[in-house]
Parts: sequence; C-alpha cells; structure tokens
Amino acid sequence: MWVLDLDLDFFLSDCCPLAPKGERPSESCASPWTETAVASFLENGLGLDRAHPIPGRITETHDGALAFWKDMTDAGTLLKPFSVVHVDAHADLGIGKPGPGFVLNNVLGIPPKERDDFGRYYAQKQLDEANYLLFALAFRWIDALTLVRDPFSRPDLPPFCVREGEGYRPIRLQSFVSSLFESRYGAEPEIPLTVFDDPAAVRIREPFVCMNLALSPRYAPASADALVPVIARYMTLV
Repeated sequence: MWVLDLDLDFFLSDCCPLAPKGERPSESCASPWTETAVASFLENGLGLDRAHPIPGRITETHDGALAFWKDMTDAGTLLKPFSVVHVDAHADLGIGKPGPGFVLNNVLGIPPKERDDFGRYYAQKQLDEANYLLFALAFRWIDALTLVRDPFSRPDLPPFCVREGEGYRPIRLQSFVSSLFESRYGAEPEIPLTVFDDPAAVRIREPFVCMNLALSPRYAPASADALVPVIARYMTLV
C-alpha cells in the first residue's frame, strides 16, 4: 500500500529558512508555484486524478502525518507496513536538533509493538516536524521510502541514506542499542530508498491509498496558502 506525504514548502521557488515561532518566512524568500504547475505535477508526476479523490488530511505541521497514518491503520484503510512517497523540500529524517540520537539509542531499544507512543516522545520534546519520518521508520511502519525533493533542497539527508552508484542503498537503522536487542526483536528491516532531486523526473503511478498535506507555516510564506485548495481537490478530507 502506498501513502502520499506532501509538504506545502515543496511548491516554492526556493527553500526558506525556518521562521521564528508564530511567524512566516518573508515573501521575498520564495514565491509559490502557479496553480497550473501544481496541478500538472500532481497529475503527471504523481498520477492523481481530481475525478477520483483519495482519503486525505491537512495538518499544520508535518509530524501530524503520524496521527493520520495511525488513524488510517486503526480503521483498516491502511495496512502496515506501507510505502511512503515523501514530497518535501526537507527529508525530515532527523538532521539538526534534536537529531537522530534519541531514535537510534532509545526508540530502537523498545519492543517494536510498543514504539509508536507519540505522547511519550512529545512529552520528552524529542518528536517534531523535522524528524517524524525517522520515528516512522523506527516504528517499522514503512517498507519503502521515496523522497521527492527539488533543486533548492538543502543537503539534509542523514548518513544512513548512503548513495551508491546511480541510486541509494536501502536504509537500515542501526546503533549499539539495536545490536543488543537484535536477538530479541529481530534485525531492523531494510527499507528501499529512492530519491528524486528533480520534480520533472517524477513519474509515480502507484495507487495511493491516502494522502496528507502539511502546511508547515514556519517554512512557507503566507502566499503559499493559496495552493492549499488546489491540492485539496485531489483528496476527500477525513
């Protein structure tokens, strides 16, 4: 099963620096794509069809995807593990603070069936919009990951995303802690990784079960909000 994971900051002419809490990036930082360009990418690049919208949710920050995916799996609409196409100017795999250390050295030491306790990680101030995808990998929710970036994306792929030849090696989360528990929990799974750096090269035709869109207001100027209803035409809000 395939999930489409969108971030509004992908549909900009440049990658904006993180704005202070409660503020938006300056309009001079980047301009949003045209509505025509967004529709063309969603339809030609990702195979979406306005005539056949799919279940979806709009969240303020990208970590809201975790709650959405859990709701979908609890309802039986989505089955774990699932494949994720992450369309974002950022990888959201833990580069920067708080970094990947907590996931690698703490989450991987928890029995897999008990790892997806969001409240615990929020209370510990370890889970946020910049690393939620790393948590999803540690939860063993994802069996394949596709990152769709743009030419302005910063080099934020973590060390475990190893480029090899024309592609990337599968991701396998590892740490000293995970090695200690491998006999009990099994080896952490290998997750095939595909990376697109050019939106024009994207041609994905997998049938998406559901989709989510993050507004990410600290990464996108207010003018980008005009694209939200354009994207929402392809989903039935749940």
